[in-house]
Amino acid sequence: MRIRAITLRILRQFIHDKRTMALMFIAPLLVLSLMSLVFNGDAYEPKIGVSGVPLNMSAALKEQNATIKEYASAELGKGALVEGKIDALITLNGIAGDSQVTPQVLLEGSNPTANKAVIMTLQQISQKLLPSTKEQLQPQISYLYGSENMKTIDRFGPIMIGVFVFFFVFLIAGVSFLRERTTGTLERLLSTPLKRWEIVIGYVCGFGIFTVFQALLISWYSIQILGIMMTGSFGYVLLITLLLSMTALTLGTLLSAFAANELQMIQFIPLIIVPQIFLSGLFPLDTLPLWLQRVGLATPIYYGSEALMNIMVRGKGWSAIAMDVYVLIGFSLLFMLLNVLALRKHRKM
Repeated sequence: MRIRAITLRILRQFIHDKRTMALMFIAPLLVLSLMSLVFNGDAYEPKIGVSGVPLNMSAALKEQNATIKEYASAELGKGALVEGKIDALITLNGIAGDSQVTPQVLLEGSNPTANKAVIMTLQQISQKLLPSTKEQLQPQISYLYGSENMKTIDRFGPIMIGVFVFFFVFLIAGVSFLRERTTGTLERLLSTPLKRWEIVIGYVCGFGIFTVFQALLISWYSIQILGIMMTGSFGYVLLITLLLSMTALTLGTLLSAFAANELQMIQFIPLIIVPQIFLSGLFPLDTLPLWLQRVGLATPIYYGSEALMNIMVRGKGWSAIAMDVYVLIGFSLLFMLLNVLALRKHRKM
């Protein structure tokens, strides 16, 4: 009877906790559905720029479901490659029709999926166009960013830096702010003449000091100890990780206002963090449904990961990451404003 009573108490507790029930039965289905969309996305169609190549080569490339963009000069094509508009640029070393002509392929290099798609397409048209002399016409491949020996951690390292920074700050900030509320500290502050916005900024600054050291440690360790590729400015890396930390901090404190305990705070992870990881750039967004691409563009981790890729792998500067910086600042300010509004449930002003 006593065991039965304990069992019934636990069952009633779970049944009345609608958030836990949703986490157990609905959240796994949502995550699995997202995984299905990501892993079963359309095959990546490479975007290839051509300059001065024969018409039959351009036609053959189009037959392989590649998006072809023609450029009047190799310089214009390389400019498009630098801007990320194409995945590769094909030019000819020699005069078209000459037996010694050699295709020159310049890969963007930072996206292994795109690199493989371009190389596979070239192999297929090589066999189709000149099967008997394909050994003489093997394209010369070079890389704008990275190299053929680029390691997996060099490709995914910048993205995972952003993911880990965001995840740990979100979790620690949310649980810490929740503890401030459940222990009565926040209520005592709300009973003072302090304005809500002053309380929010005070908490953000207090927690933010620790996020500065965390961002510095993670960035330094990843680059100096783990040896992840670093071709840009370390200062920009630190700036992006700090902004990601502030975004995670303000979002964590915001969502903690809607949690009654630590368990409920952790329940936000599969709904807030996991989808952002899938849409952070680990998988090409071009292969996903349009509505899911738009969801990815509305997540902070996507902009942080894109900025870190531009800095660490592509070696770009401020002009390439400025928009990402402004978006992350906008997310932080938005979450801070929502934090101020969320405190109304604790004190009317």
